[in-house]
Amino acid sequence: MGRLHIGTISVISALSLSLTSAFAASPAPVEAEHGMVVTAQHLATDVGVEVLKGGGNAVDAAVAVGYALAVVYPSAGNLGGGGFMTIRLKDGTKTFLDFRERAPLAATKTMYLDAKGDIVPRASLDGYLAVGVPGSVMGFETAREKYGTKSREELIAPALRFAKEGFTLEQGDAASFAGNAKRLAKDETAAKIFLKPDGKPYASGEKLQQPDLAAVLEGISEKGPDAFYKAAPAEAIVKASQAKGGILAKEDFEQYAVRELNPIECNYRGYDIISSPPPSSGGVIICEILNVLEGYPLSYLGYNSAETVHIMVEAMRYAYVDRNAALGDPDFVENPVTKLLDKKYALEIAAKIDPYKAGTSANLKPLGGKESTETTHYSIIDDEGNAVAVTYTLNGSFGAAVVAPGTGVLLNNEMDDFTSKPGVPNLYGLVQGEANAIAPKKTPLSSMSPTIVTRDGKPFMVIGSPGGSRIITITLEAILNVVDFGMDISQAVNAPRLHHQWQPDKVFLEPYALSPDTEKTLAAMGYSFDGGNDTPQWGQAAGILVGGKSLAAIAKGGGARYNGAMDSRAAEGSASGY
Repeated sequence: MGRLHIGTISVISALSLSLTSAFAASPAPVEAEHGMVVTAQHLATDVGVEVLKGGGNAVDAAVAVGYALAVVYPSAGNLGGGGFMTIRLKDGTKTFLDFRERAPLAATKTMYLDAKGDIVPRASLDGYLAVGVPGSVMGFETAREKYGTKSREELIAPALRFAKEGFTLEQGDAASFAGNAKRLAKDETAAKIFLKPDGKPYASGEKLQQPDLAAVLEGISEKGPDAFYKAAPAEAIVKASQAKGGILAKEDFEQYAVRELNPIECNYRGYDIISSPPPSSGGVIICEILNVLEGYPLSYLGYNSAETVHIMVEAMRYAYVDRNAALGDPDFVENPVTKLLDKKYALEIAAKIDPYKAGTSANLKPLGGKESTETTHYSIIDDEGNAVAVTYTLNGSFGAAVVAPGTGVLLNNEMDDFTSKPGVPNLYGLVQGEANAIAPKKTPLSSMSPTIVTRDGKPFMVIGSPGGSRIITITLEAILNVVDFGMDISQAVNAPRLHHQWQPDKVFLEPYALSPDTEKTLAAMGYSFDGGNDTPQWGQAAGILVGGKSLAAIAKGGGARYNGAMDSRAAEGSASGY
């Protein structure tokens, strides 16, 4: 195809080049009439479907999946981490559970700085000093007790079986162990569980058994969360922490509590977005970006055309400067949520966007983290229309790569999500401010964005993804791909992605995200790029669409009730229903 000008790029190069590259391998959405579960590990997906088939609701399935992932997806599934759950019940009730990790009582603002005030490399990433107080067990039990229908024993049973009897690793599972073998080898207890006696990682076709983790799950099954927070597991974690330079104490576990909050809500072109509030930046920033984009005819401009990318990047630029400076744990900082969600504020941002020229991040002044890509998201909907979106994490892949003897529980390195030193770029180039500084019992700012979309008061879409600071834009783009660009749910989660986060001032690209023509046009407008056709992909979105596989199918009134898709970037993930 010859070199074309900007108007033609919108329609031709973006659609024919980007879409062809992206969608040649997009599988058809999975169809079902009664329930749908989408997770990053097929065994956990199957667990969720069985719970739904057995009469459990979407919250029951979410709890069972969460426990199962802790066993079969150790790189991110967890009992030693934390996360967020967005719930919308069939009667329209909307709620949000924050079971994120908290800073220990002994944490201080300068705990990762040396005597000169400089950040100590990897102090917030490796070992026990990086560990926040885990919230997953309390989160699952709170959800089950308040909104579930099944017994704890029944929902933990599949995870317990996988831990006790073992499960067979497939190629993606084995690759994850191989990629983290060196870190796991540094901790004697972790090495004994996740590496073979000769120190080599487990291979595809081999079985992984986790008897210590099985014992912990058995205790929780029999006695509830106290069996984790006020018994042997917590004691073992505190003992190991104190022996190895950490600051966790018994009181940290005894005082841990889940927060129930109102979700963030906004409306985009008639669709109601229900997403995560602070201490997540996800819902606020997704809505802030959508409010800006609503003023532009994106479907007319075309998927990833030069005009569309320009508007998206500028909206991201303005939203991320707000994210990185203004947001934090609502128990510690005043979050300017009302202002950021105001459509008038979006108009102010739009008025500053030059239609012909890239903005400059250095010229944007903040209103007023440091996130790994190893998180996992799952989406569930049941026969009655109850919908649940869960994103939970150990932060880094396999977290801090440490396991307290006798527990089998991989611990998080979530303390790295705080601002170790305000104004200093972190591992992902995010420059964050005082709002996210470390303090005892504080929750670090997150980008996790478990999101439910409704239309006319009925569930329409369940979506979310891992991806660190890019979770927001991954989730956002999946919504745009369905609502503005007419993709089916599988195409929407598999399409190549782009991202901008204010600093560094670059547009990050996945392979085949932009055609050469589009990239040239944008470069002439002043944009610089990071990534391209030989760079890694990011995120693993899990999506469900209700009423058809795409807007066109819904409009025709044909197709299955539930349509699920797991991002092909998740090697062992699956969507399944009944």
